[in-house]
Amino acid sequence: MSDTCATSTCNCAGGIPKKDELLAIINEFADVPGALITVLHRAQKMYGYLPQDILYVISKGLKIPISEVMGIVTFYSFFSTEPKGKYDIMVCMGTACYVRGAERVLEKFEEDLTVKVGGTTDDMIFSLTHSRCIGACGLAPVVSVNGEIHREVTVDDVPGIITEYKEREVQN
Repeated sequence: MSDTCATSTCNCAGGIPKKDELLAIINEFADVPGALITVLHRAQKMYGYLPQDILYVISKGLKIPISEVMGIVTFYSFFSTEPKGKYDIMVCMGTACYVRGAERVLEKFEEDLTVKVGGTTDDMIFSLTHSRCIGACGLAPVVSVNGEIHREVTVDDVPGIITEYKEREVQN
């Protein structure tokens, strides 16, 4: 792989930022069987998401076909190939949450943020995702914002949750 990006979709200004750090991570795990998920986690932590160029570098460095790398990235909902907002709002859609109104809560987030599930607001403040189940059924419906749990969320709670994180942004 050259020092320039492999695809036309790269937004890294002609080169991969932090490439030396990425290569150090890859080299640390190059001979460790099953290390792909660990490398992907570390790369996503470093970049905030996993753009295609980074996936090609990981594929080549670990000597794993890009199809296998993409299979892992697209299978696990934790991984993202698109930039995420500073606050990742995840609405649990597991059975208990769904029965208690999670679908309406999710629709209210979409409406108030003017973004669809899987999207990020134009200001890069919020991303909206959903999960099959986060294992907090007794608190249903549950919304997680960067891992911070909001319990028994109703449609009426959504504007307050959004405002809470907008206020945090202003304070920072």
